[in-house]
Formats: sequence, C-alpha cells, structure tokens
Amino acid sequence: MNRPSPLNLVFDLGGVVLDWRPADLLQATFPDQASSHQHAAALAQQVFGHADWLAFDQGVLGAAELTRRTAARLALDASALATLIDSIGDLLQPMAGALELLDRLRQRRDGHSPLRLYYLSNMPQPYARVLESRFEFFSWFDGGLFSSDVQLIKPDPAIYQLLARRYAFNPGQTLFVDDLQANVRAAQALGWRGHHFVSPQQLRVQLADLALWED
Repeated sequence: MNRPSPLNLVFDLGGVVLDWRPADLLQATFPDQASSHQHAAALAQQVFGHADWLAFDQGVLGAAELTRRTAARLALDASALATLIDSIGDLLQPMAGALELLDRLRQRRDGHSPLRLYYLSNMPQPYARVLESRFEFFSWFDGGLFSSDVQLIKPDPAIYQLLARRYAFNPGQTLFVDDLQANVRAAQALGWRGHHFVSPQQLRVQLADLALWED
C-alpha cells in the first residue's frame, strides 16, 4: 500500500535554498593557503567542519572566540578571517531555481492545500538575523528553527523532535530535504521521509513522484 503524500516539507537552508560554497569563500580570502580547489576543500573542512564552527552554529561560541581559535589552529590571518566570518550572512544568495521552487510550493499551499512549509537550519545567530532581514522568502514558510536559537544542531534528533513538537506536525507525514546525508538519515531514523538534495531539478522530480509538483 502506498504511503500518502507528505503534508509537511522541511527544508535545510544552506546548500538547498541558499548557495553555500565554503571552499570558494576560503579560496578568495586565503589564496595562498587555498591555492587549488583541492586545498580549498581541505581548508573548508578544517574551518567549517571543526567542533568550534559547530559550536558557533549551535549558539554556544561567539564569532570573536571562533576567529581567535581558528586563526591560531590553522595559522590564518586573524583579521582576514574575522572579515570573512562577519560577512557570510551578507554573502549568501538564493540558489538558482530554489526560490522558484519554493514560490510554486507556496502557491500550492495558498490554494487551500494542507501542505505546510518549514525550515530547519544549522545557522549561527548573526547570519540568521541578517538573512531574515534580507530575504522575503522567510515569510513563505509556516515556521522553522535556526540551530543557534535553540542551541541544538542537526543531526541531533532533539532538534527534529523540537520542530515537530513546536508546530504539531506528524513526522510520518513529513519530507525533510537536506544536502547532507547524515542529516537526512537522522530524520529518517525518527520516521520522517528524507531527500538528499543535489539540485532543485532533482528535487522537483522527487516532489512530482509524491504528487506535490506539476510541470
């Protein structure tokens, strides 16, 4: 027996709605240390995949201390790193095709569909506040959580459970979309459907299969 179409779509933001290319940012800021794509990707993992950055995402470490620790650990210019960290919220832009997809889903919802749209994002507070002020599309969502506002981060099951509890939705009627497999698997372990995001085009195919999209 086929499962019914999801009633709730939960979107990650960075890498799904917003274009997040950390290696490119580091290559532009530190051309000597990130002189090739391979070196830039390795440095991006050392900066953005480290426990200190995750603590920044979680809202338990401030930008100044993050800068100090990261610059010392990786022998990076602290001033350049501080400028980069402070500017990321202003540099993030919608991914090509993402806003069109969200807008179409919003119109479907506004047409008396029971579909609801949410976001669940690992995002430091400074960026979260900047993004909320920059982009109208936040008003298209029925709700959402930033990790730093609740001091929980994906893939901790607690943040998924908090979102479901706060908005009183059924995990079994929910599709979660994220560009990181670990985050998708965490949602699936809680009974959510999961979609590993690669591109808006690929997501539209998945949504069409679930009767949530028509070209």
